[in-house]
Amino acid sequence: MADRAKLTIKILVLVIVLLVLVVAYALAVEPAVSGYIVNKQVGAYQQGQADLLNNILVQMQQMGYAQLPVGNYTLLLQGQLQPTGAQ
Repeated sequence: MADRAKLTIKILVLVIVLLVLVVAYALAVEPAVSGYIVNKQVGAYQQGQADLLNNILVQMQQMGYAQLPVGNYTLLLQGQLQPTGAQ
């Protein structure tokens, strides 16, 4: 009977340890990993915005205009017009 009680205690201790690990993961590890992923996604989004604006500016400097597709339309961004005859 003593062996059965020891086995029961060992099983209960194992269950408690597993529950503690699950709670620790839920409260500490998972939020940290999620926060890291969100920070990486935000950084990539901001880098994409910067790249887009830089590409538009380069195209405007090289060609004087930039065409941006917006749905079925095309948005034309044109640089400053140089006045003719003014010095």
